[in-house]
Amino acid sequence: MASTLIEVSAMLVRQLPSRQQISLTTISTLGRLDREGPQRLTALATAEGVAQPSMTQLVHKLEAGGLVERRPDPQDGRGCLIEVTTAGRRILAERRRERRDWLAERLAALPDRERAELGAAIRAALPIVRRAVQPGDVLDK
Repeated sequence: MASTLIEVSAMLVRQLPSRQQISLTTISTLGRLDREGPQRLTALATAEGVAQPSMTQLVHKLEAGGLVERRPDPQDGRGCLIEVTTAGRRILAERRRERRDWLAERLAALPDRERAELGAAIRAALPIVRRAVQPGDVLDK
């Protein structure tokens, strides 16, 4: 089951289009900031599984592109938080829309029966997979 889930997710990641030439790490970082809110650079590097110097370089690039901004950390005046900008959210929305449309077009080409079967399977699997991959949920009980 684990191998099949990995195969499905890898297949989608490799096949889904991206007109913006943005790395997976960049999109992942912007997405994390969008979902979870502003974060310190060290926490962001840890969460993304990259070294702090690599995250520092990425944040500099994103900042220069207007996709993120730094703001003072209200809990520690010595540090700053990295926050996604409106332009960064726009890039994320465009990418999501592009990928959703691409996949929807391919799913629409499936025979009705296959589309219904896949839809039912995904609706059943999604909440289970979410619980399984959320930290501290399934394995800690």
